[in-house]
Amino acid sequence: MDRVLGDKRAIFILLGPALVLYSAIMLIPIVWSLGYTLFDGNAVTGFTFTGFSNFVKFFNDPAAWSAVWFSLRFAVVMTILQVGFGYLLALLYVFWLKKASSTVRTIVFFPLVLPTVAVALLFQRLFEAAPTTGPVNAVLNAFGIHSIDWFGTPEASFWVIILMGLWQSMGFYGVLLYAGVIEIPEELLESARLDGASGWKLTRTIVLPLSLPVLLSSLIFSINGTLKVFDSVIALTNGGPGNATTPLTLYMFQTSFTYGEYGYGSTIALMLAILCLLFTVFIFRSTRRDLTKG
Repeated sequence: MDRVLGDKRAIFILLGPALVLYSAIMLIPIVWSLGYTLFDGNAVTGFTFTGFSNFVKFFNDPAAWSAVWFSLRFAVVMTILQVGFGYLLALLYVFWLKKASSTVRTIVFFPLVLPTVAVALLFQRLFEAAPTTGPVNAVLNAFGIHSIDWFGTPEASFWVIILMGLWQSMGFYGVLLYAGVIEIPEELLESARLDGASGWKLTRTIVLPLSLPVLLSSLIFSINGTLKVFDSVIALTNGGPGNATTPLTLYMFQTSFTYGEYGYGSTIALMLAILCLLFTVFIFRSTRRDLTKG
């Protein structure tokens, strides 16, 4: 094996086809998209070189900033909730349910495998206000509270999207974080209990520091996924009311394929990629600083 891995020709033969396929599928489209940012137009009308005008347009576009604000707000709130609830589920699986947790893990994980469109239709019916009253408004009416137009006001629509995303995703993060918590040696936990650590103190001093690597991975995975939210929004609100729940991904899609502005759509995609990179670097640097202080 060492002789094979030390042979450059063998390495090229083994990795060459995969690298060529990866370049054709991933790298070439990325470079192609970066090139589009310097042009205006589309494949039908033709392309015109405009330099950095698309970037100037982005920074002066109110709709783009509205999409940035929604994406940032959704990503931060959703990451805190789904990783937070996922971590609580992981602790519940390990320390309370223990061997009986497999059934609960399966039930909580199940919404993730459901089609997003089906889940969106379910939540539309749950929060329906007209022409029929959905179960949520029916409960509010039973307590003397007037029905809320959940999809007619920006703030209400935002929280319905959050609730739907949390219901779908927290089971996944529960399983992901469970894999990190379950690896903590039982001997170490038992030693801490003998020293008087229990409950929150045990979690804060032993469990949390030892599960930090998987927690960090979950945060990065979550923030990047939520910044690129698309299918749940388009299925539930289609970016409405108005453009109040339009993330950068949907705005990019509309710009590129509805209005045929490939250059500006590629610019929006680049801004989204930079945003994801900045958040990832921020999480890494913050964690490294905390570890250095510790």
